[in-house]
Amino acid sequence: MAAFSHTPVLLEECMQGLNLKDSGIYFDGTLGGAGHSREILKRAKGSRLVATDLDLDAIEAARQNLSEFEGRFRIFHSNFKDFEDVLDEAGVEKLDGAILDLGISSYQIDNDSRGFSYMAGDAPLDMRMNREQELTAADILNTESVQRLTQIFREYGEERFAGQIAAEVARRRDAQPFRYAKDLTKVVTDVIPYKFQQSGPPQRKVFQALRIAVNQELEGLYECILGLARRLNPEGRLVIISFHSLEDRIVKTAYNYLAADCVCPKNIPVCVCGKRSEIRIVNNKPITANPREVALNPRASSAKLRVAERI
Repeated sequence: MAAFSHTPVLLEECMQGLNLKDSGIYFDGTLGGAGHSREILKRAKGSRLVATDLDLDAIEAARQNLSEFEGRFRIFHSNFKDFEDVLDEAGVEKLDGAILDLGISSYQIDNDSRGFSYMAGDAPLDMRMNREQELTAADILNTESVQRLTQIFREYGEERFAGQIAAEVARRRDAQPFRYAKDLTKVVTDVIPYKFQQSGPPQRKVFQALRIAVNQELEGLYECILGLARRLNPEGRLVIISFHSLEDRIVKTAYNYLAADCVCPKNIPVCVCGKRSEIRIVNNKPITANPREVALNPRASSAKLRVAERI
């Protein structure tokens, strides 16, 4: 197994966004190699941390990375969307800050056996963040209907040729089931007209869509953001990094709802909903990586950071 490594994105910006407090209680829902978590424990003296991750390789690496802070953190093999159960089990009622990094780690991308990257043609079509789950990318390609595959490619990948790719996948799987990244790449490059392949790898969107579907990345994200914000102490901060427009749109929508003082239809003259503002949006425009960070870590180029503070 390759060594687990991951460079935390927007590290300084995240720490500033969290507005760390000594002896605070923090939640890292996407622990990874513990790059962000380590800085929280290092900078906020006497702080405690609860963290979750679906990847057991990540959890093993994180425990080693946080070993000097033993006794100040608890790690759960869990989806961050189940944070309510995790925090209850950890005996934590309220948080002083929470962070979600919605991207995948460099280790997951670079480890061919995980099947996240289209760069390794012989990589298995796996893409599971939690390898204890059964469903893989190959399962989806080999069993889902053309209609469902079209929906996945179009909604999660924003792929304009979703229908044609789905139909070709269904046609070819009858002769030979999909097993490797190169099998899917061949379909995409055969279907998408050459003139539309000049702006970047044509299979990128389809692989992204499959990864999202395998891990159900968008399901429940909106509700999770609402719940996490409401679990914060006053002046507690919620920091979220997204890497594509679908995620960022959900984060922005959730923040706007939480910040709204009324959600009644505009044609109602008097508020009847009783909704009151629950957060203050710290940065109306997302924070992005500076040129120096992008030069050192090109994967930071698409990262967007949004910060909210509990009222």
